[in-house]
Amino acid sequence: MAARGRCPECGSESLVEDAHYAQQQLVCAACGCVLSEGLLTTTYTDEEHLREVSYSQSTGQKEQLSRCLQRGIRRLQDLCKVLQLPAVIEETAVSYLQRALQLPAFHLVSLEKKELLGGCCVLVTCRQHRWPLSMGTVCSLLYAKQELFAGVFLSLQRELGLSVPALSLADLVTTHLSSFQLVQPTASIPTAFLEDKEKLVARTMAMVELAGETWLVTGRHPVPVVVAAAFLAWQSLRPGPRLSCPLARFCRLAGVQLPPPAHLRLRELQDVLLAMASQLSWLRGFRLDRKTVDSLNKDSPGQGTPGQPSPCSPAVPQQQGSPSAGQQQRGGTLRPLLPPCLIHPRKRLRAAAPSAAGAALTGDEPISDSEIEQYLRSPEEIRAFSRAKAWP
Repeated sequence: MAARGRCPECGSESLVEDAHYAQQQLVCAACGCVLSEGLLTTTYTDEEHLREVSYSQSTGQKEQLSRCLQRGIRRLQDLCKVLQLPAVIEETAVSYLQRALQLPAFHLVSLEKKELLGGCCVLVTCRQHRWPLSMGTVCSLLYAKQELFAGVFLSLQRELGLSVPALSLADLVTTHLSSFQLVQPTASIPTAFLEDKEKLVARTMAMVELAGETWLVTGRHPVPVVVAAAFLAWQSLRPGPRLSCPLARFCRLAGVQLPPPAHLRLRELQDVLLAMASQLSWLRGFRLDRKTVDSLNKDSPGQGTPGQPSPCSPAVPQQQGSPSAGQQQRGGTLRPLLPPCLIHPRKRLRAAAPSAAGAALTGDEPISDSEIEQYLRSPEEIRAFSRAKAWP
């Protein structure tokens, strides 16, 4: 059936109405361009009234996934493949993403936040399934800022009403140390550097517990703390050939990346061990420093004190006149174990406000010449002041 008008593509006037699968379409017979869609009377609420419904308003259009949701699911699945997560975690994360994008709170957010929404769903699902995954790991994979990611994570948790358990450090230690090449015998690693996995995990867990009790974990990324604790535990198991190995070489041999704050966490753990070892009477004859205190950690540090020195310990008896950290701690006042933010505050403490009694005026305060001169503002006032002063 011919119709009036021209085709916008080729300019032909040969336009016909074609019934394609019971859907009327206005099609150009010359080039095949579809000028307009037809009308449907299937599977819609107005169907009972026999009213025609366009395809864009029908349920067929609503069943299709939006482009934003498709892109989000694709990014989420790629993230699960990189992390090698089970299928049940991936399916649960996809369901959370679909629920979140249907909420009005996530309709008008920026594109950057929508791209982080899939990573937040993965993190929530991993926490619920007790899968050890930290927020910093997801941020590094998505190249995202932790502040922005944390805001989207809290919004997702609040809008969906999800219960997210805290990250278990025990699971994180076990998973992180399982990837170390030092627990897997290989030809490229010296025999003296290989260690049994169970012993290393047990000693590292004790060091992490010690770090938690001394406020070294609170409010910080857990991976640098785990790396520093694993390094100290690895050295304490065989201190002879391992004390000369630095932290960077340890991470290179283990096949893991060295987090930048790991050096700071290592120094803080060593300071805690020095403060604990300085209170032991049987260590008074030894010179203790950051390199030798770890060799004395024979017992579990989570029980409160390092153990006695072993025969292979490289600690050297202290000579007369040479200072040591232990004597300095015993000679002065014992400093309590405080959080690092109190020991090394980033901001200067404010001076105490003057008390009301000290701020009270007595009338005997000295008055400077500049303060007197500010009241003499004109020559007339100066002459009047001199006449009044000369008056008997």
